Amino acid sequence: MKLRTLIADDEPLARERLRFLLSGDEEIQVVAECRNGREVLAAVKESPIDLLFLDIQMPGRGGFEVIDQIDAARMPITVFVTAHNNYAVRAFEVHALDYLTKPVEAKRMQDTVARVKERFASQRALLTQEQLRAVLATLETGGAGPRQEYPLRFLVPNGTRDSFVNVGDIDWIEAADYYCCLHVGAKSLMLRETIKQLARTLDPSKFVRIHRSVIVNVGRVSEICREGRGEGAVVLTNGQRLRMSRIGWQSLLECSRRETAAR
Repeated sequence: MKLRTLIADDEPLARERLRFLLSGDEEIQVVAECRNGREVLAAVKESPIDLLFLDIQMPGRGGFEVIDQIDAARMPITVFVTAHNNYAVRAFEVHALDYLTKPVEAKRMQDTVARVKERFASQRALLTQEQLRAVLATLETGGAGPRQEYPLRFLVPNGTRDSFVNVGDIDWIEAADYYCCLHVGAKSLMLRETIKQLARTLDPSKFVRIHRSVIVNVGRVSEICREGRGEGAVVLTNGQRLRMSRIGWQSLLECSRRETAAR
């Protein structure tokens, strides 16, 4: 999988330098170059970007202003690039993965790219591990009646750190384009998986997709509200009210029936 990369700098030579340093890595694909903050916002909105090299001082909107205006669902891994080193603390406060000072040296860029790859690989490895467990369970039973394995934790990137989230602690999940927003108590964490992928991954006896953009933890549902023959809503134990489609209502009822029958 190639990392779709965007380079943003108002200086042509600076963009050329970054492009040259990245050109030898087959896993990096520079898909766009921008000269100012307005172009960055448009590019990120137009198509998914995995990695953003962002100059802090640009005409119009600077790097920090750009970060403030990018929707969390579209936020790529960000590496700040600047001629000044006095912005480092603020860069990490906005959860930048790294901070490069111009002129960027080849070895320093290699270290940064390695960290970026580790961030993506760590999340993928966790999902692969869960899939492998399912395969091994199938082999152990000879293919007869395999027991489906479901993930117990997700690894969620969070700035310079990666956070483990227990699946059972998730209240509900909200679709956000190529990401999903995990609502865990008062926290909202972005996971780079589509809601369709998560719906296939999670235990259907505990998590139900009640709307095309919502998955709910069945154990958190306190009320089901039907509003005519169309959409309804569910109310969680924390008071959160979530949209529910007709198909979602049927799925939730079917899940409740299976749970009752299993007791």
